[in-house]
Amino acid sequence: MAVHALGDEPGIYSARWAETRTGRNFGVAMERVEAELQGKTDRTAHFVCVLALAWPDGHAETFEGRVDGTLVWPPRGEKGFGYDPVFRPEGYDIVFAEMEPGDKHAISHRADAFTQLVAACFGESVT
Repeated sequence: MAVHALGDEPGIYSARWAETRTGRNFGVAMERVEAELQGKTDRTAHFVCVLALAWPDGHAETFEGRVDGTLVWPPRGEKGFGYDPVFRPEGYDIVFAEMEPGDKHAISHRADAFTQLVAACFGESVT
């Protein structure tokens, strides 16, 4: 998750923000993000997924999926994982952790990137 007011952190280090001596705890990570946002008015963020595919002849392509949203506090919902309890995607009144899995998948950054990859490689889309 990239938080705009934090210079797009935690970004690719999102899981590291959850590291504790006893393993990963995304409750700790969400609290850290919230603490870093204190005094800031911009609560926009996005999830991004980039898939790269390279062929033996050296040809390579990348496919980027992205979902923009806003961070809420306190965390809500029991579904999902990671930062889902604090991420409300644009156009929705609920956070990812409150969405049914199929509804979340329909707007997922991962699903978007994968759909692009499949379309590029096989000329079709996956829905």
